[in-house]
Amino acid sequence: MRLIQLFRTLILRPLRRDLLRTVLTILAVALGVGVVIAIDLAGDAAEGSFRSSLETLVGKTDIEIVANGGVDERWIGRLAALPVNARFAPVIETQGVITGVGTVIMYGVDLVAQPVRDRGDSTVLDSAAIVSSAFARRIGAREGSQIRLALSDSARAFRVAAIIEAKDAEFVLLDIAAAQEALNRYGKLDRIEVFVSSREDFARVEGEIRGVVPASYRIEKPGARSEQNQRMLRAFRWNLRVLSYISLLVGAFLIYNAISVSVVRRRAEIGILRALGTSRRWVLLLFLGEALLFGVVGSLAGILLGRLMAEGAVGLIADTVNSLYISSRPAPITIGAGAMVTALVAGIAMALLSALSPAREAMSVLPVEAMSRGAHEHRARTHAGRNLLWAVVVAAIAFLLSQAGPLGGKPVAGYAATLLSVSAMALAAPAAISGMAAITHGVARACFGPEGLLAARGLAASLSRTSVVVAALSTAIAMMASVGIMVGSFRETVIVWLDAQLRADLYVRPAGRTGAGEHPPLPAQAPGVTASVPGVEAIDTFHAMEIEYRGERASLGAGDSTIVRRYGRLRFLPGEDRGTVLASLPGQDRVIVSEPFANKHRVNAGDVLELPLGDRIVRLTVAGVYYDYSSERGWIILDRSTLLKYLPNQPVTNLAVYVRKDGATDAVQRALGTRLAQYSVVVAPNRALRQNAVAVFDRTFAITYALEGVAIVVAMLGAANSLLAMVLDRRREFGMLRYLGAAPRQIRRMILLEAGFLGVAANALGLVLGFVLSLVLIYVINKQSFGWTIQFHPPFALLAGALALVLAATVIAGFFPARAAARLNPIEVIHEE
Repeated sequence: MRLIQLFRTLILRPLRRDLLRTVLTILAVALGVGVVIAIDLAGDAAEGSFRSSLETLVGKTDIEIVANGGVDERWIGRLAALPVNARFAPVIETQGVITGVGTVIMYGVDLVAQPVRDRGDSTVLDSAAIVSSAFARRIGAREGSQIRLALSDSARAFRVAAIIEAKDAEFVLLDIAAAQEALNRYGKLDRIEVFVSSREDFARVEGEIRGVVPASYRIEKPGARSEQNQRMLRAFRWNLRVLSYISLLVGAFLIYNAISVSVVRRRAEIGILRALGTSRRWVLLLFLGEALLFGVVGSLAGILLGRLMAEGAVGLIADTVNSLYISSRPAPITIGAGAMVTALVAGIAMALLSALSPAREAMSVLPVEAMSRGAHEHRARTHAGRNLLWAVVVAAIAFLLSQAGPLGGKPVAGYAATLLSVSAMALAAPAAISGMAAITHGVARACFGPEGLLAARGLAASLSRTSVVVAALSTAIAMMASVGIMVGSFRETVIVWLDAQLRADLYVRPAGRTGAGEHPPLPAQAPGVTASVPGVEAIDTFHAMEIEYRGERASLGAGDSTIVRRYGRLRFLPGEDRGTVLASLPGQDRVIVSEPFANKHRVNAGDVLELPLGDRIVRLTVAGVYYDYSSERGWIILDRSTLLKYLPNQPVTNLAVYVRKDGATDAVQRALGTRLAQYSVVVAPNRALRQNAVAVFDRTFAITYALEGVAIVVAMLGAANSLLAMVLDRRREFGMLRYLGAAPRQIRRMILLEAGFLGVAANALGLVLGFVLSLVLIYVINKQSFGWTIQFHPPFALLAGALALVLAATVIAGFFPARAAARLNPIEVIHEE
């Protein structure tokens, strides 16, 4: 009971009295927690549902039979003849497009042999469609109405024969024959689903199937594809989650600062309590209780704020998921008990850990020391040199960790190196501020007069507070600078890569929006029609498809390596001759692989890949490894003559058109558009593809800029909070200055100059740390997470503008504290003393 009374007197009353500081601290915690929970919620929603919507209609599948290049439908008859109590169902799954609505999943199933549940009394014809209730509501469809669905190279009208209740799932269901006709995929299936009777021996069924189908076919559990999606997104989600914790880390500095200020301002009361017999443990609990209050209230507010922020974040994350990983319609944002508990634990743990050091300092205060106001600052100044030595040690450990490899596929050591680098900067901050004050006080006086001199000396005089503010602000600046350098370097690297990759004048692809892993076919007539257009010198016919290699998703492509050799500028890793590598591909079982694929699967030139293609397992020798930034999953590229040897019916997905030097590209584009008008294709010039690729890149990294912005806002709140605390704690100093004749405007100018000096110090430390962290991000974390080699290209103009903005914001944050200091009544302050 007595502890509660002490808490109310020593902690709650001052918090109510300094309400603005209290609100700023809680808001900083709320923003940090809010960002963490928003990224988690938005990430979960952006992934959508990986479980097949077909389960809600036909029941849970027991086994799936899949193959690279598709499953030959002839195996259905042989499987059905097996002496097992099981049902085999052919399935085609792809994305369809409805004009003005967007994409929707299309399933092709055998509606005659496998009638779906809950279809009502509707008569389902081979050319009709069954629509899920959720999708019907979105497009306003009714039974008997028509929908125009674009599949492959043309749009077709389908009659809505039935609307089926399937919760929130959105899909269109066609008969397998209608789906094959619309997609021009006669004889090919995406998979065969197997439903085993409950009375049948599951292992026996699996054994019988393995004895019939080719060795290149994979027999999987239904969740395998979902697990692949989760694994594929794991590095992306992990990096995004770590980035979201930056705001929480900045908030930790602010909690530390708030409790430190609380301890400094109440040293006299602590001394009195200790003199009256209050135990050290009670003093520790009092200040940890203050941190707990900030953590609980800030976390609860952060949960609400995070739910609101998730609405804005889900679109940004979903764009990245669809562009780089998988096509998935975002699911509704839901906040469960697990997410709320995570937010509370993160916020409270951050508050308690960051408050532990100042709370222990409060516990160790002796009654005699409590009356000495300068003892705390004197100790901070004397420990600055020791902390600088520790900073060197911590930085050395960070360097050693940055040389370590990934752990479980994650750059854990890289993240540890990043955290230790931030810690090294925080330890070096007091010495850096003292050095800056010593070097610049003469310049400050010459430029800004007595106010500048006092402001420069004030930084060193309040070292215990200013060093924490600078550490928090420089951490946010460093993260902004490092991610900015990484993104800028990546962007410049991609632009250079696009120049080497996109050498053709025109590109022909199927119309409609496509996502990662989707390669819709071109009409079979498109290559011939394109080659016959006057002005066309050559075309590179490209086949692309999604495959699986060693349990991981990848992309397989095939083109005319002779044309690539003649016109392209494909860049290979050092030591590999481009001409020799490309010349070795035609007619041979040789491939080139992208750098992300090589890094993910630890493949080098000369290695042999065993790749299932159709009914066979083909041994392909790796001729070289080339730089690629189009897909994190990686590419395997072979000559089209080799692909067609094993998959003779694999459709063309893209055309690269090279126009004669004496031809007009615009005229050829118009001619192509006219001749291909009857097909659903797009003819795009080189510059349009470049612009689209850069737009996708910028959209992909929009979420990182948003996270950096929140971290800067949190740091700005901390700067305003700390400057206000400095004013309140230095009332006697400002009152004495006013008593000795200083004008209010001089006091106000001095505080604004201090804010400016804080911003300059934070910018300097943050920029140095930012360059260090950018090297870790580019050459360690990015390389181990995604396998890309990024060239170092700092965006100096962007960095200069961002740092100027931060400096201006820091000065603006000092306006209210400066106004409060200028309004102090010197007589009242001296009387209090």
